Amino acid sequence: MRNEMMHRPVIQEDVLNLIRHRQPGMKGKLGKLQEEATTAGVPIIPNETASFLSFFIKQIKAKQILEIGTAVGFSGSLMALAMEDGGTVDTIDRFDVMIKKAKHNFSELGVADRVTLLEGDAKDILPTLTGPYDFIFMDSAKSKYIEFLPECLRLLRKDGVLMIDDVFQAGTVMHKREDIPRGQRTIHRKLNLLYDTVLQHPDLTVTILPLGDGVLMISKDLDSIELTIDLESGLKSDQK
Repeated sequence: MRNEMMHRPVIQEDVLNLIRHRQPGMKGKLGKLQEEATTAGVPIIPNETASFLSFFIKQIKAKQILEIGTAVGFSGSLMALAMEDGGTVDTIDRFDVMIKKAKHNFSELGVADRVTLLEGDAKDILPTLTGPYDFIFMDSAKSKYIEFLPECLRLLRKDGVLMIDDVFQAGTVMHKREDIPRGQRTIHRKLNLLYDTVLQHPDLTVTILPLGDGVLMISKDLDSIELTIDLESGLKSDQK
């Protein structure tokens, strides 16, 4: 399950050591899960992203959260523990192995009553949800981010925040397409389409953070946002 992209630092090594290793990890049972997953190479969010996520959820006082990409349930549990009393987390995953592990971890961490695990493909589940959500955390297939974006913005309340993880492609997202391995070119193209879409949109407030493999933070300024996305843009060049 080793993801090579997780092990290519995109900032200076000494700074990475400060924010990832000197900064304390999670506490209690969540910390144990974090340590075990990190040691085993399970792809959970790195410590600096986890620390920021916990801090941010508390600051915005989120009560309704949606997560796309449950994995083993680490980030879902972290958010459930950080949110205010009475809050809930809906989390989506389609992989049976991850679903089984996540359910176990939700129970072990005492958050099962606050977390609803929606089993299936996000492209099928997202249109059935009504929201609105205060916060949406998307950490799934990188090539799907741009495809899920319209539904995420529909489900997000005005001034709510969409946080998208792993948007630097191990620091290569700004490299020329011909320098990207062929197997990574679709992700490269769609991540750049994501940037082009949100950074130029007049009704979105966006910032980029160098946490982990990059985090994109998006807030919508209106209740309803219109998007025009050409998913076929640059498609042929992916094959070159």
